[in-house]
Amino acid sequence: MTSLLSIFATAILPIVTLAGVGVVLGYRRDVDIGPLNTVTVYVLVPALVFHSIATATLAEATLARIGVATAAYMLVMLVVAEGVGRLLGAQEPVLSALVLVSVFPNSGNYGIPLSEFAFGADGRSTAVLYLTVQIVVVYTVGIYVAGRSGGSRGREGMKRALEIPLVYAVVAAVLARWVGVVPPADGTAMETLALVGNASIPLMLLILGVQLADTDYGAALSRVGPAVVLKMGVAPVVGVGIALLVGFRNPTVARTFVLECATPAAITPLLLVVEFGGESAGEGLSVAEYVSTAVLVTTVLSVPLLTVLIAVLESGLLV
Repeated sequence: MTSLLSIFATAILPIVTLAGVGVVLGYRRDVDIGPLNTVTVYVLVPALVFHSIATATLAEATLARIGVATAAYMLVMLVVAEGVGRLLGAQEPVLSALVLVSVFPNSGNYGIPLSEFAFGADGRSTAVLYLTVQIVVVYTVGIYVAGRSGGSRGREGMKRALEIPLVYAVVAAVLARWVGVVPPADGTAMETLALVGNASIPLMLLILGVQLADTDYGAALSRVGPAVVLKMGVAPVVGVGIALLVGFRNPTVARTFVLECATPAAITPLLLVVEFGGESAGEGLSVAEYVSTAVLVTTVLSVPLLTVLIAVLESGLLV
């Protein structure tokens, strides 16, 4: 099995270093990440998505399998997390927060750089498609769970998903491949897209670090155990099961898919519960503190856990 130290140095350490710089920056400066997120979501990541998919060596059937597998994983985790939450007697809005934290991994700020460092170009292509499917699910099913009602909120979520250019970048890239009009990889157009897209990798990690610096865990630390177990323990197992069921023919794609499922909790659930859910989790604890603590704890735990997982995946023992 590949040396854990080598895996940590090549795949995990760059993530930790850049995110750590973001944490320090967040503590020392009052950084408004709103404009940074806007530039990332509307300019940098769409360029990354288009370039990665348009130039990927993955077949269209493989891209379709990634999309189906991602949606299936989130559906299974939603059912599992909902069931566990109800068995534990979780009440709203903690139940919704538990489900959201468990279902949605940080497949963007954390997952895309990690997948590229660990599994190269195919890893990045898999990760960007995973993120795109997740965004659609987040702004539809995620908003429904956060608000526990459909109607206008469900339609608002779909509208918001359709306003994000990542979806269109995927469609444009797939159509360009299908029609056969992808510009040459060494041409000016694609090199410019690559330059813009690659800028998203360090920026996403810096944003992640700033977000973690703003986390106020306090009293929530003793309450997030179930969410942490579901996200860092159950989610990778479900990911392996889905990967085997879908039957990826490319082992790198299968391993990247599992790795994406195993990444820590995303910050997006925090935005959803604050905007659409309740405010108090009881005992003087806010839902925002609950979700923020889950994000922080799973991110810290991911450093050793994902180092081991990458080693196991590279050994071929799982997929």
